[in-house]
Amino acid sequence: MRIGVFGGTFDPVHLGHLIIAEQCREQARLDQVRFIPAARPPHKQERELTPFAQRAEMLSLAIAGQPAFAIDELEKDRPGPSYTADTLEQIKSRQPDAEVSLVLGADSLHDLPQWYQPMRVAELAEILVVPRLDWTTLSADELRKKLHLAAGVALRLQVIQMPTIGISSSDLRKRTAEGRSLRYQVPRAVEAYIHDKALYRQ
Repeated sequence: MRIGVFGGTFDPVHLGHLIIAEQCREQARLDQVRFIPAARPPHKQERELTPFAQRAEMLSLAIAGQPAFAIDELEKDRPGPSYTADTLEQIKSRQPDAEVSLVLGADSLHDLPQWYQPMRVAELAEILVVPRLDWTTLSADELRKKLHLAAGVALRLQVIQMPTIGISSSDLRKRTAEGRSLRYQVPRAVEAYIHDKALYRQ
């Protein structure tokens, strides 16, 4: 079983997320991509998030119809910040024989050395790097140096070949607050949900 782990706040999930997940599934030959909504992301402690249940509901609407996509709510009730190392550890403990890949944007790859237990993250999962606007994509050698990995320590990294996508959740929240259109940036069902629940209004 080859599992792709795609974590994030998904506040809201948008078409860019779905394109990334599908390209990772195809290029890395994943059996499943698991979307893992973060409960308390350590780098977003200052921002109030949409309730976890609503972010998970939007994800469920977004991935309907793609049987290779699933939602895993394992971070929902875990105390403390939602650290990726802990999430990967939990997935591996549940499915020790699974091959796990972690989906990361090129921007997050640069930040990885400052994460909680970054070497543990690299040990537990292959890293699938997705290009991001205005960010260079680190090579395996460059990341190895940043993580100070010894020569004998394995580092698995694959760059996903795809066009950069400029959609961002923060911009979508801003657009909603201003009463602007989200059409063709989020799935239609997610757009309707945001409208019906009056999310992101000022």
